[in-house]
Amino acid sequence: MTIPKPTEDRAAAPHPDSIRRNWVHVAAPKNKQWTTAMDGVGKLTLVEAALPTPQEGEVLVKMSAVSLNYRDVQVCEGVFNQYNRTQAGGSPALVPCSDMCGTVVDASRDRTRRFAPGSRVLAIHLQSHLRGPVQESDLASGLGLPLPGVLAQYRCFPAASLVAAPAHLSDAEASCLPLATATAWTALNWMRPLVVGGTVLLQGTSATALAGLQIAKAAGWTAVVTAPTDELRSRARDELGADAVVNYQTHWAWEGDVLRATHGRGADVIFETGDGARTLRKSFKCVAFGGVINCLGGGSSAVPGGGGDDGDGDGKTPTLHRMDVNALALARSVTIKGVLNGGRDRLEEALAFYESTGIRPVVDRTFAFSEAGKALAYVKEGKGFGKVVIVVDEGGDGEKKPEEAS
Repeated sequence: MTIPKPTEDRAAAPHPDSIRRNWVHVAAPKNKQWTTAMDGVGKLTLVEAALPTPQEGEVLVKMSAVSLNYRDVQVCEGVFNQYNRTQAGGSPALVPCSDMCGTVVDASRDRTRRFAPGSRVLAIHLQSHLRGPVQESDLASGLGLPLPGVLAQYRCFPAASLVAAPAHLSDAEASCLPLATATAWTALNWMRPLVVGGTVLLQGTSATALAGLQIAKAAGWTAVVTAPTDELRSRARDELGADAVVNYQTHWAWEGDVLRATHGRGADVIFETGDGARTLRKSFKCVAFGGVINCLGGGSSAVPGGGGDDGDGDGKTPTLHRMDVNALALARSVTIKGVLNGGRDRLEEALAFYESTGIRPVVDRTFAFSEAGKALAYVKEGKGFGKVVIVVDEGGDGEKKPEEAS
């Protein structure tokens, strides 16, 4: 190769080493990601890693937005007890979080051509749960524990574990869907068809409960909600159309309110997300004959020996009044079902429903990528209404609105 001599009209050609350095800089950008040692939401570490390389069947995705679940707080605090920490591969640092929206930037290793570069996508929570009932083996494929999560600028995913983001939603809104919406949709549809005229009881105002409320109202159902404050009670009614809302802090015997709201019939489907035995007992009292109680989570009952254990805790449930679950289920022909999440098939059904009805998930607040610890601390407080979103790509359509940036 002949290198031209510099003249007054032509600058000197760059040195080959300079070309090589510039090429490496462009072709191999770094990937910033947050990690946790599972020792507290205030102790996250921002690290710089090499850009991940897709393997066969995978695509590389650039993150636009990551939404948070309380599960993410539990993982960062080291108290999430559905998986054994050793399943994370023994790594002292884990990338947390599971809900995201991003853009495919490299699909060259995916022979199925499921997604092209530029496609907006969401990742399913349990990466191997593609269809049908969840299997125990699927639990090892959970994003954000035991697998590395999505609180990063880039991540590779199996193309089969991604779904197309709804076109009518922003990146921030779309990132709210994978866990809460798939769970709510599965709870409403799995045991019985979602037909007009049903009644659902939603305990609390978690993201899953709010997704269930929005789906139920769009499907023509009557929705009854329990909420911890009058402010949240008003928002569930005025903003999302709940037919009846009860403050469970001031109305402890809320099962009577549910029966009154359903003219004595009870709720066809119940989202049991409360405090273990204490709320489950009330659910049995206000479920419709032949109804379904979906166990979706728990408060103090999530900790062994906590206040939700029947006969333990603060004394509200003495041993004398322990439940005979067998008799209660038989008396009302009730089905009790644990719902961990929904597979890819369930999420795709839900997203099609969202697009046909125009549902937009509730975004409570957004944070910058640099504020990840602050965002998780806000979720830990449990005072919000809707999902908290971390904007990873601040140039995308999930960018903060001016009023949210302060």
